[in-house]
Amino acid sequence: MQDIVQFIQTTPTELAELITNGVKSQFDDLKKQLDLSPQEELLTRQETCDLLKIDSSTLWHWTKKGKITCYGIVNRRYYKRSEIMDCLIKLSSGL
Repeated sequence: MQDIVQFIQTTPTELAELITNGVKSQFDDLKKQLDLSPQEELLTRQETCDLLKIDSSTLWHWTKKGKITCYGIVNRRYYKRSEIMDCLIKLSSGL
């Protein structure tokens, strides 16, 4: 019963913060369970765009065409750093 009283006395801002912290904690736990090496780091869409120096629409098109694989958790999309690096090809120096 005390939990119910505490919930009722929580402001909307506090509730949003509690939910955000809970989701972040669950995501951090999931990352630890996957035991990803630094090369298997998961990148957000924005981090991937920043890494490749591309626009988000370009990333969306490349993902849709299968050039880059994305992984989803609920409605979020993540990219493996190692797969992004593997997608890069070496250009000949004659260009």
